[in-house]
Amino acid sequence: MSGWYVLKRSGEQFMFNLKAGNGEVILTSERYTATASAENGIASVQRNSPKDARYDRRTSSAGQPYFVLTAENNQVIGTSEMYSSVSNREAGIESVKRNGPTTDIRDET
Repeated sequence: MSGWYVLKRSGEQFMFNLKAGNGEVILTSERYTATASAENGIASVQRNSPKDARYDRRTSSAGQPYFVLTAENNQVIGTSEMYSSVSNREAGIESVKRNGPTTDIRDET
């Protein structure tokens, strides 16, 4: 089963999660003031997720690996969870590469 996006409200704002086929959240968006902006964010993930150069591999101040996905203008469009190892972070990136292009968008707004 392939992944999907969940578009939802976060208080007065909007956001989305990209979920893998098993239902696990693999990417969380920034917050947006309008639904249309969140939909544009999804479109940006669909375009950029297959491109390895769009992943900024980072380490938190607590030493945990994570990544952010950036758009063509280098703006952050999504952030991963914190991982227990670099290899798990790389597996997370591969999952976003596979699932990001999906057109399955589930609107829960």
